[in-house]
Amino acid sequence: MSAFPRLGAVPTGATGGVMMMLLGVLLFAVNDTLGKWLVGSYTVGQLLLVRSIAGLCAMAPSISRVGPYAFLQAPRPGLQLLRVVFSTLESSLFFWALTELPLAEVMTYYMAGPIYVTALSPFLLGERVGWRRWTAVAVGFCGVVLALHPSPGSLSFGAVSALAGSFSYACFLIATRKLAGVPGTVLMTAQLLAALLFGTALVLIQGWTPPGVMDLVLMLLLGIGSLSGNLCVNQSLRIAPASVVVPYQYTLILWGMLFGYLFFGEVIGPLTMAGAAIIIGAGLFIFLREQQLRGRNS
Repeated sequence: MSAFPRLGAVPTGATGGVMMMLLGVLLFAVNDTLGKWLVGSYTVGQLLLVRSIAGLCAMAPSISRVGPYAFLQAPRPGLQLLRVVFSTLESSLFFWALTELPLAEVMTYYMAGPIYVTALSPFLLGERVGWRRWTAVAVGFCGVVLALHPSPGSLSFGAVSALAGSFSYACFLIATRKLAGVPGTVLMTAQLLAALLFGTALVLIQGWTPPGVMDLVLMLLLGIGSLSGNLCVNQSLRIAPASVVVPYQYTLILWGMLFGYLFFGEVIGPLTMAGAAIIIGAGLFIFLREQQLRGRNS
């Protein structure tokens, strides 16, 4: 059960699925823009801490419904611990990358996450990857290198954070796939608790900057926006085929370009745009190829 009411008024089928995916991606883009705005005045630890508190408060009804035994009896605790480590790392590194890089550029690196998943899946998931997908993985990696536009000054703290964060995101996706039978409330609660603990540790080290009322509201919205975006994406996948709705997740980069320009005056360079196009193309090919193979085996 979700922490939010069911979206019963949303049309079902492909139209409703696409609408929910587009809304979810828009919420993620707004959330990321808020994060970039706030990370200019507050530490990453402070954002993680307040965001996690807001998320846990929003999920309180769901946590109460599943009860303590769902958490105590959750399988594979070691893998769950590893998953929340990767989740916390990818969130933190995303915010750190935003301190130096344009919004759309950071989003571009993170959109390469599914490509990393495909490259790692034979070793970590035991899945067979054929030559077509390996070719797409290689092309996707070329897109990442192109977006990075290597030069003596290109490997900044922000670029390294974005690359490490996108790899952590891929590891998080793999761990989530291996924990597919665990209730979503348990997984999300563990994520939020881990981020809260890490955020608290960072605040103790870096200190606390008292936020104004508006900034505090925006920090709280980071948690609500993230949960709402996940709700919309999950609803999208429930009411429409994945092959129809998943390609629309790449509109995130378009929102990143628009919001980056409107709110921060950012214009990403032609190499980054070309790299983003290659990453999107490779990611779409991998996804559609996986859907084709799944259809053959069903």
